[in-house]
Parts: sequence; structure tokens; C-alpha cells
Amino acid sequence: QVQYVESGGDLVQAGGSLRLSCEASGFIFSITVMGWYYQAPGKQRELVATITGRGRTNYADSANGRFTISRDNPKNMVYLQIDPLKPEDTGVYYCYRQGILGDPWGQGTQVTVSS
Repeated sequence: QVQYVESGGDLVQAGGSLRLSCEASGFIFSITVMGWYYQAPGKQRELVATITGRGRTNYADSANGRFTISRDNPKNMVYLQIDPLKPEDTGVYYCYRQGILGDPWGQGTQVTVSS
């Protein structure tokens, strides 16, 4: 079945950087558009970046040039680099394939940015 396992979140100081990782399984990863989502405390989950199987990327306006999405198809991995980190980046980050409803969400990875 479809599974997403996110990792890489941490407690970091503002100005630092993190690379979040997501291992996906249960579908043909190399041809699937993948996305990273961000959920701030008490708010709805929102899409911040997507990447096609061939590496074409798209970012939400809120990404502000600080987010970089990438992928490694042979490893079924998608990544999100955030640099520099700001306190407003604090929240839980999830990956999810695009164009599909009903997959179970992963546990996410917690990013906490201190000022």
C-alpha cells in the first residue's frame, strides 16, 4: 500500500538550514508528481512545493525563494531544503503525491525554528 515516511526535522536557530526527506512507496514513483506540505500549529495543511518526475519544480508564493524541492527517483525519495530558516517555518512537513485523494498521510516531520 501507499506509504510516506518523512524525516529530517529538527530544532534549529533562525538563519540555519534543514533538508527534509521523504521516502515514498506503493506506487510508481518516477512518473509521479510529488509535493511537500506545511502545517503550522493550529492551521490547515498547505502545499509549498511540487516536483514532476522529470524534475520540473513549482513553488507557492509563501516559499519566498528559500525552499528547494528535489528528488531521487531510483531511491523513491523527495527532499525539501529550507535555507535560511525563519521562525514562521515552524510546523510539521509532509510529502504526498499530487492528483490523488485518499492516500494515508505520513506522520510528518517536525521543524521548530527558534528566534
